Amino acid sequence: MNEHQVDSFRRNIEAGDVRTLLMVLVQMTGDLSWLEPPYRPKRDVRLLPARDAGLSKEVRSEIQNALLNFIRSGEEPKLPDPDEETLHKMMSICLGEDVPFEYASLVREDLGFKGRHIEWSNSDHNSVNDSSVLIVGGGVSGIGLAVALKSLGISFTIVEAQDDVGGVWNMNRYPGCGVDTPNYAYAYSFEKNLWSKYFSSREEILDYLQRVATKYDLRKSIQFSTSLTGAVWDARRKEWVATLERDGETTTARARFLVSAIGQLSDPSIPEVNGHSVFSGPILHSAHWPENLSVDGKHVAIIGTGATAMQLVPAISDRVDKVSIYQRTPQWSRPIEGYLDEIREEEKWLLKTLPFYAEWFRFNMFWRYGDGLLQTLRRDPEWKHPERSVNSTNDRHREELINFIDSEIGDLPELVEKCIPTYPPFGKRILLDNNWYKTLRKPNVELVDTRIERIGTDCIETVDGICRAADIIIYCTGFKINEMASRLGIHGRDGLSLADAWADENPTAYLGMTVEGFPNFFTMIGPNSGPAHGGSVVFQAECQTRYITSLIVQMVEQGFDAFEVKSDVLRQFVQKVDAEHEKLIWTHPGLDTYYKNRHGRVTSVIPWRFVDYWKMTHDAQLSDYKLEQKGNQSQTNQNS
Repeated sequence: MNEHQVDSFRRNIEAGDVRTLLMVLVQMTGDLSWLEPPYRPKRDVRLLPARDAGLSKEVRSEIQNALLNFIRSGEEPKLPDPDEETLHKMMSICLGEDVPFEYASLVREDLGFKGRHIEWSNSDHNSVNDSSVLIVGGGVSGIGLAVALKSLGISFTIVEAQDDVGGVWNMNRYPGCGVDTPNYAYAYSFEKNLWSKYFSSREEILDYLQRVATKYDLRKSIQFSTSLTGAVWDARRKEWVATLERDGETTTARARFLVSAIGQLSDPSIPEVNGHSVFSGPILHSAHWPENLSVDGKHVAIIGTGATAMQLVPAISDRVDKVSIYQRTPQWSRPIEGYLDEIREEEKWLLKTLPFYAEWFRFNMFWRYGDGLLQTLRRDPEWKHPERSVNSTNDRHREELINFIDSEIGDLPELVEKCIPTYPPFGKRILLDNNWYKTLRKPNVELVDTRIERIGTDCIETVDGICRAADIIIYCTGFKINEMASRLGIHGRDGLSLADAWADENPTAYLGMTVEGFPNFFTMIGPNSGPAHGGSVVFQAECQTRYITSLIVQMVEQGFDAFEVKSDVLRQFVQKVDAEHEKLIWTHPGLDTYYKNRHGRVTSVIPWRFVDYWKMTHDAQLSDYKLEQKGNQSQTNQNS
């Protein structure tokens, strides 16, 4: 290494996150004394913590110089795969807090130190060719599952209604669309990416998913612009008969296993508003944003103030003549320092080049946007202010968020009143401030909290009789969460339709994946498996991918052709889900959220920590299922 290279390495290392560099140093040198004082980072609970890790300049320099010297030596890393005891200690020191030991196995897989995908227990699995899988949806879940199936040699086909992979990231094209999970946690554990920002745009995420599909040669197994219009279980042949439609033409496909990978955010919800059909200008849901739509110089009406509106409005506010935002319920918005920042070139170099840096950076993001919040969302039955919060910590968070609102718009008391929710913080989806409040201050932006009466040909009238002009109306009103896979026309055993099984807005599935009466069927990011207290849907999808492949591999190796979750197993699981949710914020009586159905039951999100769900889904238990063998019409179970 010449002096120029040394200087370049030094500049990059000095710009890095010290807690991450420290973990790299430990793995490089194998010297655990670096985990002792004075090198231990200070605890910092921010999503994007201070890069100096709370350490003195002298200590930071010692860490940086030691790492640089080891790199110059040209030696191989001494600790490429830490055992769980060592990894656990490293995790705790890295964060400056005690991490429960149970996370060590999860993190060891998630960082790639140990393989995460299921493998065959032996090489004799010729019957795998009879185990074709039909995956509906080419988004995060479908792509991840396809990669795992391909590595096992299991044949699969993906049907994707859109013209390319990407799922919600291909469908949603509105200005400002992006991720609200740190990118280094919103990525597959098996495929790194060099992101440009900590929270990247929709375009960058879509590009990542498309490159994964190409790299793993999935495209030849994908039928684009093709929709599943129905599927029927053939009990005699123990396979699914699917009806597919493309360009008005219908075809039939057969598969041993059927997987819905459309998730929960694929069917836009548009409220019934009087006059919708008479509006003379463009009127659309944000998920259907046309490429040629221009808002420049227009009066734009936004209906809804959820996550989409919080991204869209700041992105267009300087281009429009005026934007009127129609709010039913205000949202809590959490400030994140560095949310809009680009990742510096020095850190990009570290993430791309320095061994283990990207892995530990990912761990930091996973932890900070993970399970830590859940314990603060438990309902305290003795709490004296249940109308505004669920416990003392939640009330402190409420005060902090109100203080943030006051710091942004405190000189506009009427606007403050419109912006402070009455329900507890984190009771709805966690939103990150995208200069939302600063945007509301702009003279051409109006927040309307009066209920809409009707839509006219060129205006929206509220119940107070005021008509506000509109050239374009955008519904930012979310998705039909409780439908999930029930809208796919799936019919299981004895002709039972999934729509009927999940009637009255009450979808249920064991572990969020398997449904009674629907053999050999999986639904990914199905009922009660969506993340709500943080985390990443990619993590959830990888947990489910492992479970699905675990079940399929065991069935093939043990000679079973069909599975169906047992009634008592599903019932007990749903009871546990409901009992746990009764202790949590999302069943708070003051909350009206898409997490719940119209009866108040939480149907969308998990009530457990991510490490709990990881354990639940790590290895499928055949004893949870009624199992059938080829040619046997009766149900058998050799594992009960």
